[in-house]
Amino acid sequence: MTVYLDFEKPIAALEARIIELQEAADESEVDVDAEIAKLRDKADKQLKDTYAKLTAWQKAQVARHPERPHFKHFIASMFEDFVPLAGDRAFADDQAILGGLARLNDRKIMVIGHEKGDDTQSRLHHNFGMGKPEGYRKAIRLMELADRFGLPVVSLVDTSGAFPGIQAEERGQAEAIARSTEKCLQLGVPMIACIVGEGGSGGAVALAAADRILMFEHAVYSVISPEGCASILWRTGDKAADAAQAMKITAEDLKSLGVIDRIVKEPMGGAHRDHAMAAASLGLAIGEEIDALGRFSRKELTQHRRNKFLAMGA
Repeated sequence: MTVYLDFEKPIAALEARIIELQEAADESEVDVDAEIAKLRDKADKQLKDTYAKLTAWQKAQVARHPERPHFKHFIASMFEDFVPLAGDRAFADDQAILGGLARLNDRKIMVIGHEKGDDTQSRLHHNFGMGKPEGYRKAIRLMELADRFGLPVVSLVDTSGAFPGIQAEERGQAEAIARSTEKCLQLGVPMIACIVGEGGSGGAVALAAADRILMFEHAVYSVISPEGCASILWRTGDKAADAAQAMKITAEDLKSLGVIDRIVKEPMGGAHRDHAMAAASLGLAIGEEIDALGRFSRKELTQHRRNKFLAMGA
């Protein structure tokens, strides 16, 4: 069953009517093809018009859509010969951050990313994509492995932020995030970071300090959630829409500010409507970026990455 967001209610009504007519046609000999085609054209136009003028807050809702593709969907659709690598060799294996060896159109790579889960059980298993210290230390281990064998690193970022629990803090959450960010900057191999959904706080930056940062057009990337920002500035989460607009969290805003390098188009109506098409579009963009970075030496890659983030900080 399709999940519709609040601003998609007119589209939901049209698509529900189409389903009703299709079911009625199956049970009778009445020809309703013309009416269905007319409604389909109207629904497609409504969908296109709606997504052409999304506000920052609406994009945040799309980025969090429960049916949006996650790490495991991209692995299944975009990569081949995926070999998962587990554990940080110190404490445990964090299921919020996954990674392993894979092929992308015959390119050998290391892929790392957040997994949120699809239903209640899987979301609890993956801790809603909120990484713990052992998750970021696992990411560091995989990046070191990739660096040793000369493999490009691809990260798929989709998290509301690192896990804020007291156990994570006791195990050195802040240090783990800082070390992961540092390792990204130290890599002598190409690194491509992809903001595929929600890129929240240091938990996202720890896997996104890359040579090239790609971002889906309806993804968001920010230092704090709109609700968190609103609660600090206005003492209420009701101002989340205003905060989202002011924070410049959309792909278009971040591209103009130089924070990201490339916007990847999504299927009409968002990546959640067609996982395969979204994965194909992202895979093509990643492949092009890896090939473009292949001409740089290890020293040039490291220096370029550090200069880039120093300039962003300034």
